[in-house]
Amino acid sequence: MNNPADSLVAFLKQQGYTPDNEQLFSLAMTHRSFGKTNNERLEFIGDAALDLIIAEVLYLKYPELPEGQLSHMRSLLVKGEALAELSLKCGLGHFIKLGQGERKTGGHLRPSILADAFEALIGAVYLDGGFEACKALVLKLFNDKLSCIDQKREAKDAKTALQEYLQSKKMKLPEYALVKSAGKQHQQIFTMSCSIAELQVTVESSGASKKLAEQKAAQLMLDRLVSE
Repeated sequence: MNNPADSLVAFLKQQGYTPDNEQLFSLAMTHRSFGKTNNERLEFIGDAALDLIIAEVLYLKYPELPEGQLSHMRSLLVKGEALAELSLKCGLGHFIKLGQGERKTGGHLRPSILADAFEALIGAVYLDGGFEACKALVLKLFNDKLSCIDQKREAKDAKTALQEYLQSKKMKLPEYALVKSAGKQHQQIFTMSCSIAELQVTVESSGASKKLAEQKAAQLMLDRLVSE
């Protein structure tokens, strides 16, 4: 039977990266069901490397976007489902070493296992070849996703982005309320609040319409949450 690590090394060479420590890449493809020595620590470093690399790409690609929208776009690119999709595209499922139970139940196609293996692979490249080599590989593997980002579609309005952020954290949706309005009938300024009861946090913002004030308040809240 072929060693999965040998196939992974061949795949990496096709991507322009030649591993130095092949045992590290064997470890990257070892799921915890296979044994005590597994890829969980490499997942940790790979997750951090991915976040930084994708954040830098988006920061440079969209200089006009605020932090909240950049964070939202990054989360779309590096969330588990997206990494599992990339892992399948790369064929990593064929390289993963699984325990007998996981093999029998189709673990090589399980999204969580695929996503973890992808992160571990990135972590292994980072430790084996350094940041620049890791960045080059990430940019190559993410090329299609990065080139297909539609700013108007992905960088959704602040209220939608805040709602999706809270849902991803399994939290209740925010509540908006009119705080005050001032000015003449056709020149009014509205102040709206945005509150998250679970966090006991409220922010306020003003605008020429309630809708605009709500959007600005939602953006303030999103910026606050992602910075904490």
